[in-house]
Amino acid sequence: MDAAQHTRVVLLTGDGKGKTSSALGMVLRAAGNGLCVCLIHFIKQRQDTGETAALRRFPEVEEHFCGRGFVARPSPARLAEHRAAAAAGLALATDKLRAVDVGMVVLDEICGAVALGLIAKDDLLAALRQARPGQIVVLTGRNACPELMALADTVSRIECVKHGIDAGWPAQRGVEW
Repeated sequence: MDAAQHTRVVLLTGDGKGKTSSALGMVLRAAGNGLCVCLIHFIKQRQDTGETAALRRFPEVEEHFCGRGFVARPSPARLAEHRAAAAAGLALATDKLRAVDVGMVVLDEICGAVALGLIAKDDLLAALRQARPGQIVVLTGRNACPELMALADTVSRIECVKHGIDAGWPAQRGVEW
């Protein structure tokens, strides 16, 4: 298949640690190959992480935070804030998916945003159909729906075998953030 004529979609899902980390490895590889990359975070809003500090060193990479933090039993008003932020992120993603100068678009935690009802699955699928040929699209997050799995060219399920937090390790700089 001619990569210039096809949009490549990579989906990283599952309950294990490493979905965003894997996507960041792809961002690094793309930037190293001269591609302009747009990384859009859904749900997440924390910007004081090591990866964000590192990405600022790459002019080829633009990073956007379109989340209001993790969603756990929010009030109706807070849920509306989450949905509005996700909608703004999807609008930005749609623009970047159409952009001729953007070689890779990463939609981090997009699967979770769909699973939580922050974004309608059909709206995301419609946006993904607008991606230009030759573009690479990376989707991450738990609970990927079957339609996204069917759309993707490559699907990796990251499985948690064991995690340090379960053994009492606190979130650690350089590992979790």
